[in-house]
Amino acid sequence: MTRFTTMFHRAGAALLLGSLLVLGGCHGSSVKEQAAMTKAQNEFDTTLKAYKSGQFLVDGAVLSALDTGSHFAYLKDVGKLPKTVLLLPSDDSKIRKTHLQFMARMVLDYGFAVYYDDDGELKKINPVETKARALEDYHAPVKMNDELQGKDASGRTDQQY
Repeated sequence: MTRFTTMFHRAGAALLLGSLLVLGGCHGSSVKEQAAMTKAQNEFDTTLKAYKSGQFLVDGAVLSALDTGSHFAYLKDVGKLPKTVLLLPSDDSKIRKTHLQFMARMVLDYGFAVYYDDDGELKKINPVETKARALEDYHAPVKMNDELQGKDASGRTDQQY
């Protein structure tokens, strides 16, 4: 009787191990890519994420390019300026040209090295090739009221003068 139960336990364990190996083989490449990116993140002093409209996610806060530059200015003042920065895409936005241009400006201003994720490959930002862009504050697009559309500054409707 005890031989039957141990045999079932061993068969169940072998079945469980086999199914884990099969499932592990299906998702092996994505796990390897995530592990490599996590390892790469640990090698950098600071990690930023690109956000919508040229903004950045810094420690979970959405900052404009100007505010991100001010953050690095503060770190420079207190003697904690990073030597290397990693720029990653966020869940809401991929890395765009404006993000790279703003980061190139920060490379020139603060002297750290910035790397970014370009489809799984890490590339270093060269401020000369990227054409560094002056930092600017974020302004949300202005939406015009429906009653004001079609009127000029004096409040008159568009007419031929």
